[in-house]
Amino acid sequence: MKKLIIPTLRTFFLGSIMLGLLLFLPAWTLNYWQAWVFISVFMVSTNAIGVYLSIKDPTLLERRKNAGVAAEQRMPQKIFVVVVIVANVALLVCSALDHRFRWSQVPPYVSVVGNLLIVLAFIIFYFVFKENSYGASNVQTFDEQKVVSTGPYAYVRHPMYVGALVMIIGVPLALGSLWGLAILFVTLAGLVWRILDEEKLLMKDLPGYTEYMQKVRYRLIPYLW
Repeated sequence: MKKLIIPTLRTFFLGSIMLGLLLFLPAWTLNYWQAWVFISVFMVSTNAIGVYLSIKDPTLLERRKNAGVAAEQRMPQKIFVVVVIVANVALLVCSALDHRFRWSQVPPYVSVVGNLLIVLAFIIFYFVFKENSYGASNVQTFDEQKVVSTGPYAYVRHPMYVGALVMIIGVPLALGSLWGLAILFVTLAGLVWRILDEEKLLMKDLPGYTEYMQKVRYRLIPYLW
């Protein structure tokens, strides 16, 4: 248990410091309650998932840690990772600047809704991880991997990205920013690009995926796409 507690606390504090720098410096104030609540909700949720995977599926946790540009094996995915990193930083900084310069007036309940969406995103991640032990952070297949068609995968082919989309919507709202939602269009375009490229790999390297695509028609949003 000690081996689990120490890394969890380290991740919590380092992540909180990083988020704090990205939010409080552009906002140029510590009097930003939306940022404090967001950091708490995000880091508690992140570490809760980490603890769950440490106990239930440490192999998947290691796969999730193997993330970033270097972890991707194909150039389109490397480009996507760079775009996502820049977009996420821009999302936080833009939201903080919105708070600083009062570009948008957002009532407190909107921030509450935003934090609820963040929690919902992590709940989606939980059900994805529970169902699919091969949900790595980078796009690849494994020798023993099989197609998962149960749980959230029975409704959309990429439920992990559904959670990511919910998260992207929730973060600027949690931070009290409407202008931050503008980043959504960049990230959504990136997600579409990643999904289409990922499916090319899965059709080629994962037996049964083509049949699964015929069974589950929608990639990201039921009845839409």
